[in-house]
Amino acid sequence: MLVAATDTTSATSVWAMTALIKNPRVMRKVQEEIRNLGGKKDFLDEDDIQNSLYLKAVIKETLRLYLPAPLLVPRESRETCIINGYNIPAQTILYVNVWAIQRDPNTWKNPEEFYPERFIESSINFIGHDFELIPFGAGRRICPGMSMAVASLELILANLLYSFDWKLPQGLEKEDIDTEMLPGITQHKKNPLYLVPNIPI
Repeated sequence: MLVAATDTTSATSVWAMTALIKNPRVMRKVQEEIRNLGGKKDFLDEDDIQNSLYLKAVIKETLRLYLPAPLLVPRESRETCIINGYNIPAQTILYVNVWAIQRDPNTWKNPEEFYPERFIESSINFIGHDFELIPFGAGRRICPGMSMAVASLELILANLLYSFDWKLPQGLEKEDIDTEMLPGITQHKKNPLYLVPNIPI
């Protein structure tokens, strides 16, 4: 479980930074929130970011758009059933395509846009009750590492954004950053993300 959590958390951190670099307005907004909460500390801890609503929205939007695993762990039907008019025979292996669910234009307005504000006034969460956002799965088989993953993501991103001003290397524009994914169980960026940190004075 620890290896899986490390892999998916690091991949999600890279996707979050990719999305923020491509959306400077969002980066400025989340940095302002975090820096106001942190004051003059050198390093933020969990207590400092408990009330970081916009950071939490950024993480939800990252997990919606760039979820770590596009398919949930397969399930097998125990008996024949009908779902939305489809006959599912007993002992059928079923895959839930979370990537398609979380980008469904019937559910999400502008589903390809990175827009954390969609979660600010929304009660939608990824704890398995809202089936339009299920990056960790749902029900009895929800990811057991969800709490650790979310806490790790919050701390990693909060401290990266609190301690550094991020920019692209000279000569690159935000349009130059691709969002191609490597094939695999975990969705990693095809091309690595290189960012240049500046320590704010």
